[in-house]
Amino acid sequence: MAQRVVFLGAGDGGMMAANRLARMMRQELDRGELEILLVSDSDRHLYQPGLLYIALDQAQPDGFFRPQSGLVLPGVQLLVDPAVRVVPEQRLVECASGRRVEYDFLVLATGSHPDLDAIPGLREGAYSFYTLPEALRLRKALQEFRGGRVLMAIGVPHKCPVAPLEFMFILDDYLRRAGLREKSELVYTYPIARLHSLQAVAEWTEKVFAERKIRGETFFNVESVDPGAHKVLTLEGEEVEYDLLVAIPPHTGAQVVRDSGLGDAEGWLPTDPRTLRMKGQERIYVLGDATDLPISKAGSVAHYESEVVARNLVHELRGEPPTTLYDGKVFCFIEAGLEEATYVTFDYRNPPRPASPAAMIHWFKLAYNEMYWLSLRGLL
Repeated sequence: MAQRVVFLGAGDGGMMAANRLARMMRQELDRGELEILLVSDSDRHLYQPGLLYIALDQAQPDGFFRPQSGLVLPGVQLLVDPAVRVVPEQRLVECASGRRVEYDFLVLATGSHPDLDAIPGLREGAYSFYTLPEALRLRKALQEFRGGRVLMAIGVPHKCPVAPLEFMFILDDYLRRAGLREKSELVYTYPIARLHSLQAVAEWTEKVFAERKIRGETFFNVESVDPGAHKVLTLEGEEVEYDLLVAIPPHTGAQVVRDSGLGDAEGWLPTDPRTLRMKGQERIYVLGDATDLPISKAGSVAHYESEVVARNLVHELRGEPPTTLYDGKVFCFIEAGLEEATYVTFDYRNPPRPASPAAMIHWFKLAYNEMYWLSLRGLL
């Protein structure tokens, strides 16, 4: 009987890992000894970093969507049927249609999800760019913006930790080109004692903010938003007025994780930091944003982890111990404006050191936006 590996979630992590496994075990697939099933809640794949460019009117949505069916390799079966429950004791995934999918090994790549209702008034009073509808709303608001205070408030945790910085840097250039920068005040806030969770990034940000006259405030935790009065109320007791509020909602794990009782209260899954096995579950792996690992929830993390998970599954399916280890590697481009960018790379042992922004790095970032579709197929 064929062994079956089920990948739950067809974002970048799930798609890459499923396709990598198909490449590595082509002979077993051809002989009918292996089945690979990729379960998705959507028939379209979104390149999520593209939402930033859509919000800032630098790109149109069509370029960031592809049909899921065109991205899977031969041998990977795509099932578009949202998962509603995982039952590890029975090695079973239950789907919204009532379908019950059995597995020998399961990979949870269920992602992280913005919660616009986590803070009272946030949905009504703020703009965001972490979903397509929100990115389009923000784009319209910026097109109509004629000056005033732009306040950015950040909830944690959230995916793509440098995206709020990218937004502020690009917005600075955007307003200058529109002749509105002198009429605008840009205020960036962060909930802890520095401007970013990574010390080196925070120090670099502080210098760039000073050069560009962007005001940074720390220990800023939003308690509620008053849309009528255009005010943010913080846990620290402040009341801050705004003309345009851009907020990064706090993120949670997937509903299916919480409904299955597998993760913590926020839906993050306990994960071995090296093998990426789910703790306490020898036949389940976790990758990408869904883990509880103390690293960035970023696309590059899912990319690097997908290779570790695929290789360990090859070992497991062949009766060997999982010996491929993840080193915590992260790589993030940081758009530093409309025409230049920098990057950070780090891992469990080595802290990040932002490079000097350059036009060439910006073009590398734009090139990767196109190459992403190749990486999904396990080619990069």
